[in-house]
Amino acid sequence: MVWNLIRGQFVDVIGWTDDTGDTMCWRFERHGNEIKYGAQLTVREGQMAVFVNEGRIADVFPPGMYTLETRNLPVLSTLQAWPHGFESPFKAEVYFVATRRFPNLKWGTRNPIMLRDREFGPVRLRAFGTYEVRVTDAPTFLREIVGTDGRFTTDEISEALRNMILTRIATALGAGAIPVLDLAANQQALSEYLTNALKPDFGQYGLDLTRMLVENISLPPEVEQALDTRTKMGVIGDLRAYTQFQAAEAMAKAAANPAGGAGAAVGAGVGLGLGQQIAAALAQNPWAAAPAPPPPPAAAPPPVPQRQWFLAFGGTAHGPLAESALPDEARAGHLKRDTLVWREGMTDWKPASEVPELAFALVPVPPPLPGA
Repeated sequence: MVWNLIRGQFVDVIGWTDDTGDTMCWRFERHGNEIKYGAQLTVREGQMAVFVNEGRIADVFPPGMYTLETRNLPVLSTLQAWPHGFESPFKAEVYFVATRRFPNLKWGTRNPIMLRDREFGPVRLRAFGTYEVRVTDAPTFLREIVGTDGRFTTDEISEALRNMILTRIATALGAGAIPVLDLAANQQALSEYLTNALKPDFGQYGLDLTRMLVENISLPPEVEQALDTRTKMGVIGDLRAYTQFQAAEAMAKAAANPAGGAGAAVGAGVGLGLGQQIAAALAQNPWAAAPAPPPPPAAAPPPVPQRQWFLAFGGTAHGPLAESALPDEARAGHLKRDTLVWREGMTDWKPASEVPELAFALVPVPPPLPGA
């Protein structure tokens, strides 16, 4: 009774509560790594506990409360060759791995990505966004990434993950499949593509990429300024009307600035003189006074591809033949009302008389003469 009371006073309580928000793995600090037999292990939701014995991963515990005995430590008991009923303290390192999601991790391009755009030609793009990960395989994560680090944070792995992301996004943007001006409309699709493409890469580290977001894709400042100028010209429209409006605004401002007692008359005179100067400048500048050029003609719609036909005559199938060539085949006697025909989309060969689309090519057969 006394021994059980004394032994109960030395029962360890092993657990971890994280208040940092960025710790992915934490090693339970214990003097000499000694753990009492019968210690209480608490693994909270969003955690896993991994026991390491002499550098080898032993037992893994999901969320729950455990009394550490030989029956709860099968791998560690095998490694230590414990006899049945072992009740002495033992040595082991305990690592707590956070399995919750780690959101709002940043990524971004260090250098612009060169690509060839169908409208602007060679351009440079920058991109940035966020992603979130979670540990799904604690032993692999501990073995491949953490090692013996007593406290492993997201900052220590962000650099490696960012490099993988940049490689994938450089490939996606460098292909030039999406025009630059359409990238904003396709950011959601690009985010989903990158998430699926990067999952196997993250899985090698025991991680799951749960979400990948592309927040912004931008052009160099000088290119953005050129686009702004192009947009302004589109908004202004008629350059001559805009210049006349500017001249009227300048005359109004000059007239509203009187000088001395005769300010109104002088202001009106100055405004009139300024208006005459602007009008003369407009008359001498044919470019400014020229009417706006007509809009470019609308692009012709792409030609509709002709259907391809096959004709059966002479015991063999002939084709493919463009639909425009069928009248010539009818005149040559190869296409008749009872000729078997086929095209893509038809389930079987049919006589030409049963295919409405071929009515234009068939030589009409007149009805018999009256009284014949």
